[in-house]
Parts: sequence; structure tokens; C-alpha cells
Amino acid sequence: MSVKEMDTIQASSGENNLKQVLKSNECAPTHFRNDSHSLRILEDLQSLRKNEVLCDIRFETDDGTLVLGHKNVLIAASPYFRAMFSNFDESNKDLVNIRELDSTILQQLIDYIYTGEIIVTKENVQELFPAANVLQLDYVKGVCAEFLQKQLNASNCLGIRVFAELHHCTELLSTSEAFIKKQFLELVKSDEFLSLSSEGVVKIISCNDLAVPSEEKVFECVMKWVKHDLDHRKDFLPELMEHVRLPLLRPDILNNVVEEPLLNNSLKCNNYITETLRFNLKKSVQKFTIPKTIRCKPRQFGGSQKVILMFNRSDTSPKCFTEWYDPATKLRQNAPGIKGYRQTAGLGVIGDQFVFAVGGVNLSSSKSVSMLDVSSQSPSWVPMVDMLVSRNLLGVGVLGDSIYAVGGCDGPTALNSVEVFDITIQKWRMVSSITNARINFGVGVLNNRLYAVGGADNENRLKSVECYDPTLDTWTSVAEMSVCRYGVGVGVLDGLIYAIGGFNVEYLKSVEVYRPSDGVWSSIADMNLCRLRPDGLLYVMGGETDKSIIDTVEIYNPITNTWTMEKLSRSGVQIYGGVVIDRPPHFKIN
Repeated sequence: MSVKEMDTIQASSGENNLKQVLKSNECAPTHFRNDSHSLRILEDLQSLRKNEVLCDIRFETDDGTLVLGHKNVLIAASPYFRAMFSNFDESNKDLVNIRELDSTILQQLIDYIYTGEIIVTKENVQELFPAANVLQLDYVKGVCAEFLQKQLNASNCLGIRVFAELHHCTELLSTSEAFIKKQFLELVKSDEFLSLSSEGVVKIISCNDLAVPSEEKVFECVMKWVKHDLDHRKDFLPELMEHVRLPLLRPDILNNVVEEPLLNNSLKCNNYITETLRFNLKKSVQKFTIPKTIRCKPRQFGGSQKVILMFNRSDTSPKCFTEWYDPATKLRQNAPGIKGYRQTAGLGVIGDQFVFAVGGVNLSSSKSVSMLDVSSQSPSWVPMVDMLVSRNLLGVGVLGDSIYAVGGCDGPTALNSVEVFDITIQKWRMVSSITNARINFGVGVLNNRLYAVGGADNENRLKSVECYDPTLDTWTSVAEMSVCRYGVGVGVLDGLIYAIGGFNVEYLKSVEVYRPSDGVWSSIADMNLCRLRPDGLLYVMGGETDKSIIDTVEIYNPITNTWTMEKLSRSGVQIYGGVVIDRPPHFKIN
């Protein structure tokens, strides 16, 4: 037996002994990972490529430069190369002409495939991005887009937006468009803006969420662009003025507009001026004027386009005061105060900007109606036409441009009467009564129908629900809730009606939801706190318990069926109502 054979036998014997030892110790398998393995392989492959070892593909660009590589590596990294080498004609070649790519850029991208590293500069990004797009190297495209996002400023944002559109980069396009709208006032000072086509100007000034302190700035930029090359651009003025919201201009600015010769010489522009004058005249004689065109609506800019108008009561003052609250930023600002204590009034909003407080003045029944136009530059509450019936603790719902006052009470007597405010003639009229007289109940609006939920009649708390169809002018009963809910909060989200909290024999924190398609109510997760007369849906604000007022907001996530709670109020402040509105133009966003 040779020495080599003896060593083999001894090694085998030692191996058997080791297996026995490990078996007796019941040793479990262990997984190991060499984190530097992939990097070392890439480094070695790059070294092979640099030394032209085992390279089986050469790319030739227009300038005659050759770039070498390994087909297997390139196939693994790029769908473009996978498709190329899967083609029968190309698979047997070791030389491929790539005419559409610059040799330096191609070399950088092949280097990236072997190293995972890329250097993006102001000098190469314009060629690097489309080349990475051709080779389907998503990471390189992403970092190029990220690089350009960081370079955005007022002098280049328009060019970057064009570049993003050309190469179908949605993220960069979205970022550049957001930048343009946010930095509009700086943008219009640049030569890039003055060089825009008329279509380019329209694309910007037609944005509803353009960041401008007043419409005057939009008008000024249009006139500046036109006068920059008047002979060639004056014919575009009517097309541009269509997107300037002239009715929102201050009276002194509007006077200048009326006298502007360029506008007076255009029939279409004259029509816009006439529309503006009529709108302002109507607003001067009518407290409530719904804009009929987008030109009469304030622009909306900010992280959230909606805010909440909260109605508050302070322990230290009997006067009612209101606040704007932005759920996205948590910012709160003082809003116009309303005359009288309106805790038992009904609240409704028409067109996301006209807020109505109906009945319920100083805890007593009233015919009084007050309205706030939140789009006004100086908003204030103004009296509207009184209701036909004095009401307290009523329900209010809005269908289209009509506001309904439902039930409530007049003194100790619960009401079943219903009336609707007709905005076209500025009058109230009676419609069909609800089946059950109700006070302190909730109203939800879904699928162009009103739902009167819970509350109480003259004797009992209610769990019944009624539905009103305005086309038939009829009320019909629908499924009852699981419990009676007096002072229930009602809201609508994603085609569902939510009944939140209220009072039965005790304060409730339970919540149930109604699905019209099923015609049944079902329970969802309880809130953290019991709440009587809470306001809102996803954002359930304020209310009270048997012990105190509540100074928190609870936020419901229907996907996870969970509630989260945040501190909301100042000390000693009770939130007893709230409505969702368009962000007022004077609401500060930072």
C-alpha cells in the first residue's frame, strides 16, 4: 500500500469519527453567506473584460470605438442584451454595430453592468439617461432622474419637464411639474418662460393648483409674455385669457383690465370681461353666488386641497369661534367668527366653498341661516333667507346645489317636516316629511339620496334610518342600526355610510357601517373614546363624554380597520362641529 493510499484511508477514518462526534452532539445545519462573494466575482469579471479574456462580444459605435464584454454577463444585466443575443442572427456574431449610442456613454454603461457604479454629471446626464433607457438599465435611469430633480430651479425647470416628457420619465415629469407650479412667481421672471410657446403658457396657467397669492399675478405674466413679442403673440391672447380667472381680480386691477386696449380689440376677450363684470355685479346684490365656470373659482395650492372648518366653544367665553384645520400639515388658523352660539345648528356645504349654519341659535330653535363663502379674500358670515320653520338640533344634507333642513325640534316638540333651499330663486320650500320626527340625529348623503340616521323622537332614542329620494320626493325606511344612537356622527366614505358614537343608555364608542348594496349595517372597530355628537368621518373630532369635553381627533383607516388618535384642541376648547371645504386662498401653507 502506498503512502498516498494510507493517507486517504486515515482521512476517511477521521471523517467517520468526526461524523460520530457531531451526531452525538445533535449539531444543527448552519447557513453561511459570504457577503463579499458577489462583489469579488464582479471585480474578477471586470478584470477579465479589461484584459480581453474570454470576451465573446464586441460593440462598435459610430466613431469606430470598440467596447468588449461577455454575453452571459450582459444578458443577466439587461433585457435589451437578452433580446439581442436571443436573436439567431446576432447570437452567432462577435461584433455588433450600435449606432444610436455615443462610445463614451456606452463604455460607462457597460462598466456599470460590471461594477454597479455610475457617475452622473451635468455634462453627461442628457446622453446617459436616454442611453440607459435604450439598454433598459432601470437603476441608471432612476439615478439620472434623481440627479435632475436635485438640479431643478426656476431657470431650468421647463427644460427638464420637456426632457422628462420626451423620455417618458413619469417621476421626473411629476416632480418638475410640481416645482413649476410651486415656483411660478420665480419662473415667470426667467427667459425660459418668455421663450415658451403659447401652448406651454396655457399648460401652466390652466393648472388649478398654481401657487399664486392672487389672480393678478397670472394676468400680469400673460401680458408680459404677449408683449415680449407683441406682433407675433397678440393673436394668442384670447386663448390665454380663457385661463385667467378675471372675476377673482381686485376691483382696482379689474379697472385696468377693462381699459387694456389689447383686450378691448378682441371679441373673445371682451366676452370674458363681460362675464367678469356680470359675476361681480351679481355678487354685489346676492350674498350667495355659485361660480358657473372654472374662471370664477379660486385656485387651490398646497399639500392638501381640503381643510376642515371647525366650530368651537370656549369655557372662558360664550362666543362661538371657528378655525381652519389642515389634516395633512396639522396647521390651525383662526377663521371668521359666527354670531351666536351655534352648537345645535345644522351644518352643510355647497360646492365645497359655501358653508351654511342652519337654525339652532344659543341652544334654542331658530329660522336663522348664516353663510360663509370661504373663497372670498375677506370671508365673513352673512345672513341668508330664513327657513320657513324654526328648528333646533336638526339634520342638514346637501344634494347638488340644494341644502335640506330635516326635522329637529321647535321648543320641546320634535319635528318631522323637511324643507329645501333653492339657490336659483334664493327661497326655501317644503318637501315630503320624514316618517319619524327626529332631533339630534345624523344625515349622510350617498348616491344622490339623504339618509336620516338615529337621533330621538318625542319619547325614545332611535336606531331607525330613513332614506330620501329627491326625484320621487319620498322617504323610505332602510335597515336599522344595531343600537339606538342619539347625537350620532354620520359620514360617508367610498360608498359606505358610517354611524359613529352617540348616546344610548351610555356614551358610545362603537361604530357601524351601512352598505347600500347589501342593505345591512355591520360593526367595525370601536373608537378609542366614547363620543357624543362627534364630527367627521375619517377624522372624528371633538364631542363629549359623561365626564368632559374631548380634545382629540381620531382617524379611521378602512383598510386596516383601525383608529389612531391625535391631540387636537387647545385647553378648555370644545369642538362641536366641522365641515370639509376647499382650502381658502388666504390659508397659509407653511
